[in-house]
Amino acid sequence: MYRRVSSDRFMVLTTLGIVVVMAIFTWVMYGMAQQVFTMTDVMVELNESFQTMSADIHTMSGNIEGMAGNIDEMSANINGMSGDMSAMNENISGMTGDIKTMATSVPAMADAVLSMAGSVDRMTKDISRATYAFTQPMSYMWGNVFPF
Repeated sequence: MYRRVSSDRFMVLTTLGIVVVMAIFTWVMYGMAQQVFTMTDVMVELNESFQTMSADIHTMSGNIEGMAGNIDEMSANINGMSGDMSAMNENISGMTGDIKTMATSVPAMADAVLSMAGSVDRMTKDISRATYAFTQPMSYMWGNVFPF
């Protein structure tokens, strides 16, 4: 048996088997190392992405803080507008009362204007008669009475 184990052929085949197994093992380890390298690259890029995201979140928090101030200012402006709207409603209510008063006064004013128009018409006729009498003083002597 020693002869068989120590023969050149057995030693060459055994060494070849060990080399093949070691080559396969090395190839597997090389593939695993490539995967670890790729995973390391991904983790480094992920870290950079987290850093960028952290900076973006910091910027966003500043923007949100500014927005909160603007929202507070808008809220104060809206409250002021609400007060102005209440005052405007009160003014409109007062105007409604004034318009009702005007609506009841307009017919009386129309009657007064109509009466004034009649009075102006009578005054116009009287002035016309007086003008005629003063421009033609002899006309009433021949049968026309003084038109007053």
